[in-house]
Amino acid sequence: MGTKVLISGASIAGPALAHWLARYGFEPTVVELAPALRGGGQAVDFRGATHRTVLERMGVLDELGAIATGGTSMSFVDRQGRRRLHLPADFAGGELEVPRGELAQVLYRHSLPGAEYVFGDSITALEQTPTGVRAEFRHGSPRVFDLVIGADGLHSNVRALAFGPERHYVRHLGYYAATWQLPNYLDLPPGSVGLNVPGRLAAIGGDHRDRSRAGAFLLFAAPELDYDRHDTGQQKELIRKSFAGLGWEVPRLLASLDDAPELYFDSISRADVPAWSTGRIALVGDAACGATIGGMGTGTAVVAAYVLAGELARSRGDHRAAFTRYENAVRGYAEGCQKGGDRTGPFLAPGTAAGLRLRNALLGRSWILNRMLELGKKVSTMELTDYPADLTAR
Repeated sequence: MGTKVLISGASIAGPALAHWLARYGFEPTVVELAPALRGGGQAVDFRGATHRTVLERMGVLDELGAIATGGTSMSFVDRQGRRRLHLPADFAGGELEVPRGELAQVLYRHSLPGAEYVFGDSITALEQTPTGVRAEFRHGSPRVFDLVIGADGLHSNVRALAFGPERHYVRHLGYYAATWQLPNYLDLPPGSVGLNVPGRLAAIGGDHRDRSRAGAFLLFAAPELDYDRHDTGQQKELIRKSFAGLGWEVPRLLASLDDAPELYFDSISRADVPAWSTGRIALVGDAACGATIGGMGTGTAVVAAYVLAGELARSRGDHRAAFTRYENAVRGYAEGCQKGGDRTGPFLAPGTAAGLRLRNALLGRSWILNRMLELGKKVSTMELTDYPADLTAR
């Protein structure tokens, strides 16, 4: 029998890790609180040779190329609808941009049939023993695994159970963001256009696949708010309150909240965990070193999953050595990418009118945009170990 690995989270890092572990002969089980793979969400991007190489080695690069959006441009307007700044698609969307929900579907399919998926459940307790980890679940019966991996994002359940409360590791960066789908009543093309005032951005853009649909993206500055992350009604009221009184298309965007099929609302925060493993339990992706937006979290998660699985396979059962090599290889890279998340809120919605004018003036210069693109590629690059194709866990 292969090494049994429980993975919490079926977004990006979880299925990517399950794909590699199954290829190496492990027996991965992925547990996901949602009843099915989550659809929708903003488009996500990959940048540079490191991301591209891992996708090639996974065998998904061509498939992702077929569903690529071509990038998403961004325009910022004032209260009168006058355009103040335009960012081209290659700046905002990287080298390869794909819808987040479709990326999750591709990674899920490539992890099958070697991985077991359990939807609509979550881990409630973890108990480590010298030979394994006993996991208890909200609905399923307790099971014992050799290893447990938290691939469950910034608000990681595994991290809370095995490492300690979220407040010890997650820091609020001063902004909140929301996205949802709505009818494309403006007949907008793909891309986004948004009203920018100090501390707030309200944007709408046409869907890349369905021109009848559009996506809203709202971001606002605020101190850390006390709200229920699972109470959608409460989140909608926070959004309405934060954007009340703005003109342009904002009233129609807020009105569409009532019929939104799915709402994403979260703080812009970052996770910093001093050690990514404890005994037989480890973290990968945003759970270990994440940023809500702007930290190249998707690409970093795919790279980290590749390295973690490869190191586990070549360790031949020595999980401690594997976890150490994995963290040593990825931490510096992930932290470098993560820094971009610190700047996302102030970049998209500067807190003052002077800050807005300065950003618009600087990014209106093509040479500055090109320089920022070059720096982004440099940050997203690391030296990859080429794990042998015939590497197995046995």
